[in-house]
Amino acid sequence: MGFMDAYKNLEKLCGEMYGQQNGISAYIDEMTQTPGSYYVKDWNEDLKKIKHYRWVRNQISHEPNCSESNLCDACDTVWLEGFYDRIMNQSDPLALYHQATMHKKSATAHIERIPQNSARSQPQYAARDFIPPESGKEYKQNNRYAFFMFAFLLALVVLIVYIAYRF
Repeated sequence: MGFMDAYKNLEKLCGEMYGQQNGISAYIDEMTQTPGSYYVKDWNEDLKKIKHYRWVRNQISHEPNCSESNLCDACDTVWLEGFYDRIMNQSDPLALYHQATMHKKSATAHIERIPQNSARSQPQYAARDFIPPESGKEYKQNNRYAFFMFAFLLALVVLIVYIAYRF
C-alpha cells in the first residue's frame, strides 16, 4: 500500500472518530489542545510526525511536481499504517492520555453521594468511595500509628488484668 492509501485510511478512521471530513486535522487539533506530553511517552514526536505527514499529503495533492516518489519513503507508509493500528488498539497518544488521566481521576475522585430512596435528610456514602492516601509515606505513618495504638491498648489490658488478679 502506498503513502496516499495509508493516509486515506487513517483520514477515514479519524473522520469516523470525530464525525467530520478532516479527521487527521481534528486528531491533531485535539492533541494540540491536550497536555499529553506529561502523561504519554513520545507524545511530541507523534504530533510532529502526524503534522509532517499531513503537510506531505497536502504537498502531493496541491503542489505541481510533488509526488509520493519524491517526498515519501517506505518507512513513511509503515509509520502511517502503524499509527492506524495504534488507534485501533487504543495505544495511540490520545487513547493513552485518556487512560492515564482516567486512572488519575479515579484515584483522586471525591466521595459521590448515593441517591436516596428514603426521605432521610442525611446523605449516604458507599464504602467503595473511600479514597486511601495517595502518598505511601502517609499510609506508612497511619499504619505505624495504628500499630502503636494497638500495642498500647494491649499493654493496658494486660496491666489491668495483672493488677486485678494481684489484689
